[in-house]
Amino acid sequence: VSRPAFGEALRRQGRAAEAEAHHRAALSWLPGFGGNHFNLGLTLQALGRAAEAADAYGEAARLMPRFAPAPCNQGVLLRALGRLEAAEAALRRAVALDPMLVPGWLNLGAVAQGQGRGEMAVACYRNALALRPDLAEAHANLGLALKEAGRPVDSLPAFERALALGLPDTGGILAQLVQQMRHLCRWDGLAERSAQMTALVRSGATRQVHPWIFLGEGAGPAAELACARRYADWRTQAVAPMPVCRDPGPRSRLRIGYLSADYHEHATAALIADLIERHDRGRVEVVGYSHGPDDGGPMRRRLGAAFDRFVDLAAHSHAEAASRIREDGVDILVDLKGHTQHARPEIAAHRPAPVQAQWLGYPGTMGAGFIDYVIGDPLVTPLDRQPFYAERIVQLPVCYQPNDRSRPIGPTPTRAACGLPERGMVFCCFNAAYKITPALFGLWCRLLGAEPDSVLWLLDSHPEASANLRREAARRGVAPERLVFAPRRPPAEHLARHRLADLFLDTTPVGAHTTASDALWAGLPVLTVPGEGFASRVGASLLRAAGLPELAVRSLAD
Repeated sequence: VSRPAFGEALRRQGRAAEAEAHHRAALSWLPGFGGNHFNLGLTLQALGRAAEAADAYGEAARLMPRFAPAPCNQGVLLRALGRLEAAEAALRRAVALDPMLVPGWLNLGAVAQGQGRGEMAVACYRNALALRPDLAEAHANLGLALKEAGRPVDSLPAFERALALGLPDTGGILAQLVQQMRHLCRWDGLAERSAQMTALVRSGATRQVHPWIFLGEGAGPAAELACARRYADWRTQAVAPMPVCRDPGPRSRLRIGYLSADYHEHATAALIADLIERHDRGRVEVVGYSHGPDDGGPMRRRLGAAFDRFVDLAAHSHAEAASRIREDGVDILVDLKGHTQHARPEIAAHRPAPVQAQWLGYPGTMGAGFIDYVIGDPLVTPLDRQPFYAERIVQLPVCYQPNDRSRPIGPTPTRAACGLPERGMVFCCFNAAYKITPALFGLWCRLLGAEPDSVLWLLDSHPEASANLRREAARRGVAPERLVFAPRRPPAEHLARHRLADLFLDTTPVGAHTTASDALWAGLPVLTVPGEGFASRVGASLLRAAGLPELAVRSLAD
């Protein structure tokens, strides 16, 4: 038996370390034979040595320029290492050599998704499905790419097809389907899908249900912790924490790093800008770590100037980002994303800082052993809820959420300019449509029935969501034109139009967060019902801070 064949046999038996020795011996005899490099790559990949395996596949691709699996495998590993540009080049070469190579199209789609190129990702997954129409993974990825490209209506059939074909863990895609149905206010069949998802979480049958989506079920703190724990473990399973760093000794100032993807025109940025500017520079040094887009706008410039140092990690892999934070000697790393959109918990999972906290972005537990503290307040994170948090609760004395005291409010528009009637109560909820539940909407329709001249003013998010809500109103005996939809506007204009409303109606189990502070900032009272979880208690915390605690009532009946 030749050495390469023997080495390959050992690898197939799971004896990868012995196989490596045989492959290296074969290479010393025939360094110019690409097959030896390819087999070494397979063995190194089996040993979990991704970077070395990628190099071996690269050498195989150089020596065998017509062999598509070599650049394909190289691209897969480069993508896993976070080297997306190099991965794209390798995978494009693979599918050019063999356009029938399904793994090539799947991974090229994943690279495009990672680069935020949604339409390119969609095209790659459609190519994979043209070759393998029964491939559940490709349907699932297509659904995600369509969602990220802002096409929620098109994503639903892809998610449904993936679930019908069967996935190893159905929870993740089921959760995405539920969330897109919520975004579109497509309520037929939603309760059944939600019950299915909750049952999977309660039984421990899934690791992939997104904790942020699961908060919308109001399933209670024990189930929310279980969901977050399993998801955090799944997301970070490939991450090895860095060794504990040496104590640098006494330093005149504490170095605090704030990690986020939202350092641009975003709700989190609006809340945090003033706070960063007001940090006591005699006691702390603040570093902004950004892994999101640079929109070049005024908020990005303001934050760039507010931090002592601003570091763009968007092009860095998780490991590279963590290494940079470690090299910078950060004492406390504050993750502002948690489990929200574009979060990268893998960075904190590397343990780049000796103390790690999560704050502001995510209203719940991350369920992660690598986050030491959650920063809350007596209302959103009461200490008797500690058993349901993987982190230690620390409380700010009044309210966990800061705001920007310099936010401008534009001139108040007329009611007519906003499509509102000249007289009658204006009930308002500018929360995203996915937070509106069928039960709550039924209650609002009863309210409109009891107040004859009133209207309900909502945020215009998606044409189908608005049409569905109007249809649901008619079903409940309310004239559809009594729902008025506000198009998106720049922040100062958006704040100004709050002054035309009489009362902001909060949602539950996921309530208003930045939207509630927007309303209060503009002088619009907020009516809220605090539930069990952090996500439903933010309105109550803000009201107490604003001196209006009586507007946080105990129940929907109240």
